[in-house]
This record gives sequence, structure tokens and C-alpha cells, in this order.
Amino acid sequence: MKQNKTTLIAISLLLAVGLSACDKPGPAEQAGKKIDEVASDTSKTVADTVDKYENKMTEQGAKSAQSWDDTEITARVKAEFLGEPGLKSLQISVDTVKGVVTLTGTVDSKANSDKAKARAMAISGVRDVNNQLVVTSAN
Repeated sequence: MKQNKTTLIAISLLLAVGLSACDKPGPAEQAGKKIDEVASDTSKTVADTVDKYENKMTEQGAKSAQSWDDTEITARVKAEFLGEPGLKSLQISVDTVKGVVTLTGTVDSKANSDKAKARAMAISGVRDVNNQLVVTSAN
């Protein structure tokens, strides 16, 4: 009977030691915690990267849209000059940046220079016209 008591005490002690060890994080729990931390950090890094990428794409989209708008404005101004008497569209260059049209080249009178500026300004989307046309007496 004494041996049963000793065995029972030994088993009880082993259970007590085992249960107390459960309160302390072991290597598996520590590894699991570390994995959770790394996963959380990785998730945050990925989210930040995605946000930056989305911002860049939005920026690029805006730039592309502006470039397309500027190209369309340039084409409309050139088309307007084609149908206008006195404005020789081959002698007038049109450049558009962010809705600001720059006219360069030559015209035969101040009136035609003013007419070119007015026609360009009348095009939808034009914010301003920088008239750098040179008036020459003979074209």
C-alpha cells in the first residue's frame, strides 16, 4: 500500500509540474506568437505598398488624362485655324500644356494674330493662350 501511495504522490507531483509548465509559454507558443507578429507586420507593409501603388496609379491616370485633354485641345485649335481665312495653319504651331495654349509662328497682320488668339481661347478646355505669333509683312 505504501508503494501505491508513493506512486500516487509521484504521479500527482508530475501532474502538478506538468500543469504549472502549461502556464509558461514554451517554444511552440513563442514561435506562434512570433509568426503572428511577422504576419501582422507583413500585412501592414503590404497594405502600405498597395496604398502607395494606388496613389501612383491615380496620379498617372490624372497625368494621362491631362495629356489626352491637351492633345485634343491642340487638335481642335489647329482645326479651327484650317477653316479661318487669313490664318495659315501650316505657319502657326500650337502647343498645349495643362490647358494653356501657346501659339508660335508667323501671321501677316496684328489682326490675324489677335484672331488666332481669340479662336484658340474659344475652344472648350482652353484656360489661357500665350500668343507668341510674329507679325511679318510678307508671308
